[in-house]
Amino acid sequence: MTTLITGGTGKTGSILARLLHAANRPFLVASRSGQAPEPFKGVTFNWNDPTTFENPFKADTNIDGVYLIMPRGMDILPLVGPFIDLAISKGVKRFVLLTSTQSVAGGPAHGKVHQYLLDKGVDYAVLKPSWFMENFGENYYHSIMQRNEVSSATGDGKMPWISSEDIAQAAFNELTAEKISNKEYFVLGPELRSYDEAVKILSSVIGREITHRKNTVEQQAAEFTKIGMPEAFAGVLASAQALVAQGKEAAFMDAPEDRKYVGKRTLEQYFKENRQAWIKE
Repeated sequence: MTTLITGGTGKTGSILARLLHAANRPFLVASRSGQAPEPFKGVTFNWNDPTTFENPFKADTNIDGVYLIMPRGMDILPLVGPFIDLAISKGVKRFVLLTSTQSVAGGPAHGKVHQYLLDKGVDYAVLKPSWFMENFGENYYHSIMQRNEVSSATGDGKMPWISSEDIAQAAFNELTAEKISNKEYFVLGPELRSYDEAVKILSSVIGREITHRKNTVEQQAAEFTKIGMPEAFAGVLASAQALVAQGKEAAFMDAPEDRKYVGKRTLEQYFKENRQAWIKE
């Protein structure tokens, strides 16, 4: 049976595709472009265009599992709910939803999709990752290259930075297991690091001092809007960083073993493997 990967060319989706390919598991890469790296099979899919929702099921009638990567925004259930209904009608048996540590069933944005899956009574897993290591190569790339700094509203707070590789592995486990877990759990990195500690490691790896500017929530929201984030989403993200400052993110490391998946990849490994990205010519 086939797994449909929404956001199939994104950070975790592209890695999940490689894992499924290596395991000889059939899958379909869904993306707005419809393109997929060879030899993978791609299909056009766009959350903002419901006319594309049928495409995966026309391309492969054996889809029984879906990896759900949500569109950006706060009011997403009106977009995602109809697709979930369609997928169930087409025979999909399990869903793996990616949210975040602070997301709760019934809460805003991803939380409403989480609750929708519960209400539908389908087999599911909800993966709740901490902050992505890859942010240093994306959201913070330009500030690192142009100003040798990153900014946040996290203060001195620490978090269990997680890699896309470890998130994809957790998703792979759920999508290929004989029986899915039917639960939500945190997906965490193996160590707690503050932004101050993170930039110290990065500085050591690239041989150039990178600093951490400690912003207020309002200042950080403004920084996020500068890199193209919608204003409402930027505010939510900056507020989530403030929870890190309060120790809320670090506390997830103390969750019971059956409520967390702890990955293997460290920040230092990530920085070393991607060192060239931050080297100035």
